[in-house]
Amino acid sequence: MGAEAFYESPIHEEALARLDFLVEEQRRVGLLLGPAGSGKSLVLRVFASRLRSLGRTAVHLNLTGVSPEEFPELLVGGLGLHLPCRYSIAAVWRRIEDRLAEFRYQQMAVVVLLDDADAARAEVLDQVTRLAKIDPRPESRFTLVLAAQPTELARLPESLLEMADLRIDLDAWEAADTARFIETSLAKAGRTAPTFGESAIARLHELSGGIPRRVSQLADLALLAGAGRGLDAIDAETVETVCQELGAVEVVARTTTFSRR
Repeated sequence: MGAEAFYESPIHEEALARLDFLVEEQRRVGLLLGPAGSGKSLVLRVFASRLRSLGRTAVHLNLTGVSPEEFPELLVGGLGLHLPCRYSIAAVWRRIEDRLAEFRYQQMAVVVLLDDADAARAEVLDQVTRLAKIDPRPESRFTLVLAAQPTELARLPESLLEMADLRIDLDAWEAADTARFIETSLAKAGRTAPTFGESAIARLHELSGGIPRRVSQLADLALLAGAGRGLDAIDAETVETVCQELGAVEVVARTTTFSRR
């Protein structure tokens, strides 16, 4: 029941529809917001794949750890350009500007999707702002989407936030979404046992808070535990147990990380 098997819940379906709106209406900047584990990265990946299947240019980058020197280089590669052996950052930005102008002349849509924008360095965010302001003509079909956690929005430049035409929020799943996800994932995997009882699904939803990644983690662990114990069905007690074990692992991981600082 891996997270890579994208489950298009009503919330994610709505997010994809709003992203389509941004591109079709030639809007410049959109924000995709949600807590960690809500599916932002998967939504961007699926959206980029759909755009490419339609013959459109989609650049999908994760900004975590990207340096100010790397960012324009990654953009150039994503836009289908090659750099000479020797070049300056100024020359790279000229290539980017020229490329976007080419797309405008050809009336072709180009979409840049930036994941973990709230984890980007301040210098890279300045470059993102520069990118957003390139060729602001109405006929330009360039759209920029930034994914971030809503609690970290203050890290993004105010001038960039002011350019946002649409905010897309990925809220936690409802209980029915969690139940459908488990049912769909089990069916795709061809699993017949162990299954989840109603009380187990209700408890899993409650403990996960409806956060997709957490739902998937708990469901996977519960299945492993159930199989190991020879259970025909996963009960609420099993879900409780694996949740406590997962919590203990997370605490140890955080403690280890802090001790290394």
